[in-house]
Amino acid sequence: MREDLLPVPYFHLVFTLPHELSTLALANRRALYGLLFRCAWQSLQQLAADPQHLGARVGAVMALHTWGQNLEHHPHVHCVVPGGGLSPDGQQWIASNPKFLLPVVALSRLFRGKFLDGLRRLHRAGQLKLDGKLSPLCDPKAFAQWLAPLDGKDWVVYCQPPLHPERGPDAVLKYLARYVAGAAISDARLLAYEAGQVTFRAKNYRQGRKRTRLTLSGLEFTRRFLLHVLPRGLPRVRYYGLLANTQRGTLLPRCRKLLGVVSAAEVASASADAPPASADDAAAIPLAPRCPSCATGRLVLFDTTRRPSWRELFPQGEVASRGTTARLPRHEPPAEDSS
Repeated sequence: MREDLLPVPYFHLVFTLPHELSTLALANRRALYGLLFRCAWQSLQQLAADPQHLGARVGAVMALHTWGQNLEHHPHVHCVVPGGGLSPDGQQWIASNPKFLLPVVALSRLFRGKFLDGLRRLHRAGQLKLDGKLSPLCDPKAFAQWLAPLDGKDWVVYCQPPLHPERGPDAVLKYLARYVAGAAISDARLLAYEAGQVTFRAKNYRQGRKRTRLTLSGLEFTRRFLLHVLPRGLPRVRYYGLLANTQRGTLLPRCRKLLGVVSAAEVASASADAPPASADDAAAIPLAPRCPSCATGRLVLFDTTRRPSWRELFPQGEVASRGTTARLPRHEPPAEDSS
Protein backbone atom coordinates (compact mmCIF):
# COMPACT_ATOMS: atom_id res chain seq x y z
CA MET A 1 0.00 0.00 0.00
CA ARG A 2 2.91 2.37 0.63
CA GLU A 3 3.81 2.13 -3.04
CA ASP A 4 0.27 3.23 -3.98
CA LEU A 5 0.28 6.33 -1.76
CA LEU A 6 0.77 9.75 -3.27
CA PRO A 7 2.40 12.76 -1.53
CA VAL A 8 -0.94 14.57 -1.12
CA PRO A 9 -3.43 14.94 1.75
CA TYR A 10 -5.92 12.08 2.15
CA PHE A 11 -9.56 12.55 3.12
CA HIS A 12 -11.80 10.16 5.03
CA LEU A 13 -15.43 9.84 3.88
CA VAL A 14 -18.27 7.70 5.24
CA PHE A 15 -21.45 6.74 3.36
CA THR A 16 -24.17 5.36 5.67
CA LEU A 17 -27.46 3.60 4.95
CA PRO A 18 -30.46 4.80 7.02
CA HIS A 19 -31.63 2.38 9.72
CA GLU A 20 -34.96 1.87 7.90
CA LEU A 21 -33.08 -0.22 5.33
CA SER A 22 -31.37 -2.45 7.90
CA THR A 23 -33.83 -5.38 7.72
CA LEU A 24 -33.90 -5.29 3.92
CA ALA A 25 -30.10 -5.18 3.81
CA LEU A 26 -29.78 -8.18 6.15
CA ALA A 27 -32.10 -10.23 3.94
CA ASN A 28 -30.22 -9.18 0.77
CA ARG A 29 -26.67 -8.67 1.94
CA ARG A 30 -24.87 -9.51 -1.28
CA ALA A 31 -27.14 -7.33 -3.44
CA LEU A 32 -27.41 -4.33 -1.12
CA TYR A 33 -23.81 -4.26 0.08
CA GLY A 34 -22.70 -4.34 -3.54
CA LEU A 35 -25.16 -1.54 -4.33
CA LEU A 36 -23.81 0.46 -1.38
CA PHE A 37 -20.25 0.22 -2.73
CA ARG A 38 -21.32 1.05 -6.27
CA CYS A 39 -23.47 4.07 -5.39
CA ALA A 40 -20.91 5.52 -3.00
CA TRP A 41 -18.20 5.37 -5.66
CA GLN A 42 -20.44 6.64 -8.48
CA SER A 43 -21.53 9.61 -6.35
CA LEU A 44 -17.95 10.45 -5.41
CA GLN A 45 -16.71 10.02 -8.97
CA GLN A 46 -19.50 12.09 -10.53
CA LEU A 47 -19.24 15.02 -8.13
CA ALA A 48 -15.42 15.07 -8.31
CA ALA A 49 -15.55 15.14 -12.13
CA ASP A 50 -17.85 18.18 -12.08
CA PRO A 51 -15.81 21.28 -13.12
CA GLN A 52 -17.77 23.33 -10.58
CA HIS A 53 -16.18 21.28 -7.80
CA LEU A 54 -12.89 19.47 -8.47
CA GLY A 55 -13.05 18.60 -12.17
CA ALA A 56 -10.74 15.61 -11.84
CA ARG A 57 -10.59 11.80 -11.98
CA VAL A 58 -10.11 10.59 -8.42
CA GLY A 59 -9.43 7.28 -6.70
CA ALA A 60 -10.59 5.65 -3.49
CA VAL A 61 -10.07 2.69 -1.18
CA MET A 62 -13.41 1.64 0.31
CA ALA A 63 -13.98 -0.69 3.28
CA LEU A 64 -17.38 -2.05 4.28
CA HIS A 65 -18.43 -1.94 7.93
CA THR A 66 -21.76 -3.38 9.03
CA TRP A 67 -21.54 -2.70 12.76
CA GLY A 68 -21.87 0.07 15.29
CA GLN A 69 -20.22 0.24 18.71
CA ASN A 70 -23.06 -1.79 20.26
CA LEU A 71 -22.70 -4.46 17.51
CA GLU A 72 -26.13 -3.70 16.07
CA HIS A 73 -26.52 -3.74 12.28
CA HIS A 74 -25.27 -0.43 10.88
CA PRO A 75 -24.03 -0.78 7.25
CA HIS A 76 -21.70 1.92 5.96
CA VAL A 77 -18.52 2.26 3.90
CA HIS A 78 -15.34 4.07 4.89
CA CYS A 79 -13.50 5.71 2.01
CA VAL A 80 -9.94 7.02 1.93
CA VAL A 81 -9.54 9.43 -0.99
CA PRO A 82 -6.45 11.34 -2.24
CA GLY A 83 -6.86 15.10 -2.15
CA GLY A 84 -6.93 15.64 -5.90
CA GLY A 85 -6.92 13.75 -9.17
CA LEU A 86 -5.98 13.67 -12.82
CA SER A 87 -7.40 16.20 -15.25
CA PRO A 88 -9.81 14.76 -17.87
CA ASP A 89 -7.03 14.69 -20.47
CA GLY A 90 -4.58 13.14 -17.98
CA GLN A 91 -1.99 15.86 -18.54
CA GLN A 92 -2.01 17.54 -15.12
CA TRP A 93 -2.67 16.90 -11.45
CA ILE A 94 -5.57 18.91 -10.01
CA ALA A 95 -5.14 19.40 -6.27
CA SER A 96 -8.09 19.88 -3.95
CA ASN A 97 -8.30 22.39 -1.14
CA PRO A 98 -6.08 20.97 1.64
CA LYS A 99 -9.01 21.10 4.08
CA PHE A 100 -11.98 20.54 1.74
CA LEU A 101 -12.69 17.89 -0.87
CA LEU A 102 -16.36 17.96 -1.92
CA PRO A 103 -19.63 19.40 -0.51
CA VAL A 104 -21.19 16.68 1.65
CA VAL A 105 -24.79 17.91 1.19
CA ALA A 106 -24.59 17.50 -2.58
CA LEU A 107 -22.75 14.19 -2.13
CA SER A 108 -25.45 12.93 0.27
CA ARG A 109 -28.32 13.78 -2.09
CA LEU A 110 -26.55 12.24 -5.05
CA PHE A 111 -25.84 9.07 -3.07
CA ARG A 112 -29.46 8.88 -1.84
CA GLY A 113 -30.88 9.21 -5.35
CA LYS A 114 -28.58 6.59 -6.84
CA PHE A 115 -29.20 4.06 -4.07
CA LEU A 116 -33.01 4.39 -4.12
CA ASP A 117 -33.01 4.15 -7.92
CA GLY A 118 -30.90 0.99 -7.62
CA LEU A 119 -33.37 -0.47 -5.11
CA ARG A 120 -36.28 0.16 -7.45
CA ARG A 121 -34.45 -1.54 -10.32
CA LEU A 122 -33.64 -4.57 -8.14
CA HIS A 123 -37.31 -4.80 -7.10
CA ARG A 124 -38.59 -4.59 -10.68
CA ALA A 125 -36.13 -7.31 -11.72
CA GLY A 126 -37.28 -9.58 -8.88
CA GLN A 127 -33.78 -9.71 -7.39
CA LEU A 128 -34.77 -8.83 -3.82
CA LYS A 129 -35.57 -11.52 -1.27
CA LEU A 130 -38.77 -10.41 0.48
CA ASP A 131 -39.80 -13.07 3.00
CA GLY A 132 -41.30 -12.94 6.48
CA LYS A 133 -41.76 -9.36 7.69
CA LEU A 134 -40.71 -8.10 4.27
CA SER A 135 -43.35 -10.09 2.34
CA PRO A 136 -45.83 -7.15 2.10
CA LEU A 137 -43.17 -5.30 0.06
CA CYS A 138 -43.58 -7.76 -2.81
CA ASP A 139 -46.36 -5.52 -4.09
CA PRO A 140 -44.85 -2.72 -6.26
CA LYS A 141 -47.19 -0.06 -4.86
CA ALA A 142 -46.44 -1.07 -1.27
CA PHE A 143 -42.70 -1.00 -2.02
CA ALA A 144 -42.97 2.47 -3.57
CA GLN A 145 -44.90 3.78 -0.56
CA TRP A 146 -42.32 2.26 1.79
CA LEU A 147 -39.47 3.99 -0.03
CA ALA A 148 -41.20 7.38 -0.30
CA PRO A 149 -40.21 8.69 3.18
CA LEU A 150 -36.57 7.78 2.52
CA ASP A 151 -36.57 10.00 -0.56
CA GLY A 152 -37.17 13.06 1.60
CA LYS A 153 -34.78 12.14 4.40
CA ASP A 154 -31.21 13.39 4.77
CA TRP A 155 -28.78 10.49 4.42
CA VAL A 156 -25.60 10.64 6.47
CA VAL A 157 -22.45 11.30 4.45
CA TYR A 158 -19.42 12.46 6.40
CA CYS A 159 -16.12 13.91 5.19
CA GLN A 160 -13.17 14.33 7.54
CA PRO A 161 -10.23 16.55 6.54
CA PRO A 162 -6.72 15.08 6.61
CA LEU A 163 -5.25 14.37 10.03
CA HIS A 164 -1.56 15.16 10.56
CA PRO A 165 -0.67 15.51 6.83
CA GLU A 166 2.87 16.45 7.83
CA ARG A 167 3.53 12.88 9.05
CA GLY A 168 3.52 11.50 5.51
CA PRO A 169 2.65 8.04 4.14
CA ASP A 170 3.06 6.07 7.39
CA ALA A 171 0.31 8.10 9.05
CA VAL A 172 -1.98 7.38 6.10
CA LEU A 173 -1.25 3.65 6.28
CA LYS A 174 -2.03 3.48 10.00
CA TYR A 175 -5.15 5.54 9.46
CA LEU A 176 -6.31 3.25 6.65
CA ALA A 177 -5.52 0.06 8.57
CA ARG A 178 -8.09 0.92 11.24
CA TYR A 179 -10.84 0.55 8.65
CA VAL A 180 -9.67 -2.25 6.36
CA ALA A 181 -8.55 -4.69 9.08
CA GLY A 182 -10.23 -6.27 12.06
CA ALA A 183 -13.68 -7.60 12.86
CA ALA A 184 -16.81 -6.19 14.48
CA ILE A 185 -15.19 -6.10 17.92
CA SER A 186 -11.59 -6.39 19.10
CA ASP A 187 -10.33 -8.43 22.03
CA ALA A 188 -9.35 -5.22 23.82
CA ARG A 189 -13.01 -4.18 24.10
CA LEU A 190 -14.07 -7.43 25.79
CA LEU A 191 -14.10 -6.89 29.56
CA ALA A 192 -15.76 -9.88 31.23
CA TYR A 193 -17.79 -13.05 30.83
CA GLU A 194 -19.66 -13.97 34.00
CA ALA A 195 -22.77 -16.09 34.55
CA GLY A 196 -23.48 -16.25 30.84
CA GLN A 197 -23.22 -12.45 30.44
CA VAL A 198 -20.72 -10.71 28.16
CA THR A 199 -19.53 -7.21 29.09
CA PHE A 200 -17.68 -5.05 26.61
CA ARG A 201 -16.65 -1.44 26.14
CA ALA A 202 -18.49 0.81 23.70
CA LYS A 203 -18.64 4.48 22.73
CA ASN A 204 -21.91 6.37 22.89
CA TYR A 205 -21.74 8.84 20.00
CA ARG A 206 -24.99 10.50 21.07
CA GLN A 207 -23.26 11.52 24.29
CA GLY A 208 -20.09 12.91 22.79
CA ARG A 209 -18.27 9.57 22.30
CA LYS A 210 -18.62 8.80 26.01
CA ARG A 211 -17.18 5.40 26.94
CA THR A 212 -19.73 3.05 28.47
CA ARG A 213 -20.02 -0.61 29.46
CA LEU A 214 -22.59 -2.77 27.73
CA THR A 215 -23.66 -6.17 29.09
CA LEU A 216 -25.48 -8.72 26.91
CA SER A 217 -26.42 -12.33 27.33
CA GLY A 218 -24.07 -14.74 25.61
CA LEU A 219 -26.82 -15.65 23.13
CA GLU A 220 -27.57 -12.02 22.23
CA PHE A 221 -23.86 -11.20 21.95
CA THR A 222 -23.37 -14.12 19.56
CA ARG A 223 -26.45 -13.11 17.54
CA ARG A 224 -25.17 -9.56 17.11
CA PHE A 225 -21.67 -10.73 16.20
CA LEU A 226 -22.97 -13.10 13.51
CA LEU A 227 -24.90 -10.25 11.88
CA HIS A 228 -21.56 -9.09 10.52
CA VAL A 229 -20.32 -12.33 8.95
CA LEU A 230 -20.35 -11.55 5.24
CA PRO A 231 -21.50 -13.96 2.52
CA ARG A 232 -18.72 -16.14 1.20
CA GLY A 233 -16.71 -14.45 -1.53
CA LEU A 234 -18.01 -10.94 -0.88
CA PRO A 235 -14.98 -8.58 -0.81
CA ARG A 236 -15.04 -6.12 2.09
CA VAL A 237 -12.30 -3.86 0.70
CA ARG A 238 -12.49 -2.49 -2.84
CA TYR A 239 -10.39 -0.12 -4.96
CA TYR A 240 -11.73 2.40 -7.45
CA GLY A 241 -10.58 4.98 -9.98
CA LEU A 242 -6.88 5.77 -9.84
CA LEU A 243 -6.41 2.94 -7.30
CA ALA A 244 -8.39 0.28 -9.19
CA ASN A 245 -6.47 -2.94 -9.82
CA THR A 246 -6.89 -2.60 -13.60
CA GLN A 247 -5.65 1.00 -13.74
CA ARG A 248 -3.21 1.65 -10.91
CA GLY A 249 -0.29 0.24 -12.90
CA THR A 250 -0.61 3.02 -15.51
CA LEU A 251 -2.40 5.85 -13.72
CA LEU A 252 -0.38 5.98 -10.49
CA PRO A 253 2.99 6.35 -12.27
CA ARG A 254 1.44 9.17 -14.30
CA CYS A 255 0.26 10.85 -11.10
CA ARG A 256 3.72 10.55 -9.53
CA LYS A 257 5.33 11.98 -12.63
CA LEU A 258 2.99 14.99 -12.58
CA LEU A 259 3.66 15.43 -8.85
CA GLY A 260 7.42 15.15 -9.38
CA VAL A 261 8.05 12.04 -7.27
CA VAL A 262 8.90 8.36 -7.75
CA SER A 263 7.86 5.29 -5.78
CA ALA A 264 10.08 3.14 -3.54
CA ALA A 265 9.89 0.29 -6.06
CA GLU A 266 11.12 2.57 -8.83
CA VAL A 267 13.96 3.78 -6.61
CA ALA A 268 14.99 0.17 -5.82
CA SER A 269 14.90 -0.97 -9.45
CA ALA A 270 16.83 2.06 -10.64
CA SER A 271 19.51 1.78 -7.94
CA ALA A 272 20.27 -1.85 -8.85
CA ASP A 273 21.95 -0.86 -12.14
CA ALA A 274 22.61 2.85 -11.90
CA PRO A 275 25.75 4.40 -10.33
CA PRO A 276 25.43 6.20 -6.99
CA ALA A 277 23.30 9.31 -7.35
CA SER A 278 24.66 12.75 -6.64
CA ALA A 279 23.50 14.80 -3.70
CA ASP A 280 21.28 16.90 -5.96
CA ASP A 281 19.62 13.81 -7.47
CA ALA A 282 19.08 12.23 -4.07
CA ALA A 283 17.42 15.38 -2.76
CA ALA A 284 14.78 15.10 -5.50
CA ILE A 285 13.69 11.60 -4.41
CA PRO A 286 11.23 11.22 -1.49
CA LEU A 287 13.14 9.75 1.43
CA ALA A 288 12.34 6.27 2.71
CA PRO A 289 12.65 5.47 6.45
CA ARG A 290 16.17 5.50 7.94
CA CYS A 291 17.93 2.22 8.66
CA PRO A 292 17.71 1.71 12.46
CA SER A 293 21.18 0.08 12.48
CA CYS A 294 23.44 2.54 10.67
CA ALA A 295 21.07 5.57 10.72
CA THR A 296 22.46 6.48 7.30
CA GLY A 297 20.98 4.19 4.67
CA ARG A 298 17.34 4.02 3.62
CA LEU A 299 15.02 1.02 4.04
CA VAL A 300 13.32 -0.52 1.00
CA LEU A 301 11.25 -3.67 1.54
CA PHE A 302 12.00 -6.38 -1.04
CA ASP A 303 10.67 -9.55 0.58
CA THR A 304 9.44 -11.06 3.83
CA THR A 305 10.37 -14.40 5.41
CA ARG A 306 7.60 -16.87 6.20
CA ARG A 307 7.81 -18.77 9.48
CA PRO A 308 8.04 -22.51 8.60
CA SER A 309 5.65 -24.97 10.22
CA TRP A 310 6.78 -27.82 12.51
CA ARG A 311 5.92 -30.32 9.74
CA GLU A 312 8.47 -28.66 7.50
CA LEU A 313 11.08 -28.54 10.27
CA PHE A 314 10.58 -32.15 11.43
CA PRO A 315 9.26 -34.12 8.45
CA GLN A 316 10.33 -37.48 9.95
CA GLY A 317 9.60 -36.84 13.64
CA GLU A 318 6.55 -37.69 15.69
CA VAL A 319 4.92 -35.02 17.82
CA ALA A 320 2.54 -37.22 19.84
CA SER A 321 2.63 -40.95 20.53
CA ARG A 322 0.19 -42.95 22.72
CA GLY A 323 -0.80 -40.15 25.02
CA THR A 324 2.68 -38.70 25.45
CA THR A 325 3.63 -35.48 23.74
CA ALA A 326 7.13 -34.77 22.52
CA ARG A 327 8.11 -31.15 23.13
CA LEU A 328 9.59 -29.74 19.95
CA PRO A 329 12.34 -27.14 20.17
CA ARG A 330 11.12 -23.65 19.46
CA HIS A 331 12.14 -22.42 16.04
CA GLU A 332 13.32 -18.86 15.74
CA PRO A 333 13.06 -17.45 12.21
CA PRO A 334 16.22 -15.99 10.72
CA ALA A 335 16.68 -12.29 11.33
CA GLU A 336 15.70 -10.17 8.36
CA ASP A 337 18.38 -8.13 6.70
CA SER A 338 17.78 -4.46 7.54
CA SER A 339 20.22 -3.08 5.03
